[in-house]
Amino acid sequence: MAHIIVVGNEKGGSGKSTTSMHVATALVRMGHKVGCLDLDLRQRSMGSYIEKRIAYCADKGLDLATPTYRPLPEIDAKELKDGENIYDQRLSLAVAGLEADVDFILIDCPGSHTRLSQVAHSLADTLVTPLNDSFIDFDLLAKTDLDGKVKGPSVYSQMVWSARQLRAQAGLPPIDWVVVRNRLGAQNMVNKKKMRDALENLSKRIGFRFTDGFGERVIFRELFPRGLTLLDLRDLGVGNLNISNVAARQELRELMKALNLPGVKIDF
Repeated sequence: MAHIIVVGNEKGGSGKSTTSMHVATALVRMGHKVGCLDLDLRQRSMGSYIEKRIAYCADKGLDLATPTYRPLPEIDAKELKDGENIYDQRLSLAVAGLEADVDFILIDCPGSHTRLSQVAHSLADTLVTPLNDSFIDFDLLAKTDLDGKVKGPSVYSQMVWSARQLRAQAGLPPIDWVVVRNRLGAQNMVNKKKMRDALENLSKRIGFRFTDGFGERVIFRELFPRGLTLLDLRDLGVGNLNISNVAARQELRELMKALNLPGVKIDF
């Protein structure tokens, strides 16, 4: 069966789609078959990213490693049995349509709580939760008091806990939950250290691993309109990468190592 990677949280602007596209493309470049689903039915950032990539390659005559993208199939509500949820069925059919042909299925969730997102989390073998390296985003994981002390898990952490319980009841392996710190500052600032300490303490309480993700870099905003990733730069004729691009490539390499996905050997 395909290993399912779910990229999700309940805040926008944390780099979910950038993380999703780079993880998916890196896996394809390393020889794995990857299928992608985008559960943000309104904005469709991930789906749009891949569509732009395919269009750019066709226009420039390029053959870049590209994951397979499938929109959720439409279902006639009249065909549903009593008690069946239309969103559950759409996601189930989408996963079933991919899993026989791919090694990994990557599901990009919207930055809000939806039925689709909730069900997707229960399917996750690996859950990747990007968040900006800020205590504003830390609130996604835990409730804190005025002094910054953790009072309890947030609604998102509670949703992950529910997903874990569903998997346990179904006899499935536990979710490997990885929190990814995006938009890290280049310097070892006081706030950066406080965030790391807070994540370290919280990770032991609610059961996740955490790792560094991507810094704030212009390159990601420049690549999106063409559906490209930083791993494509040399294929585009960029011979000498600048320091920022080299650093971003290293960040992706370290992220892929930290995810520790089955059968994946980092070779870029």
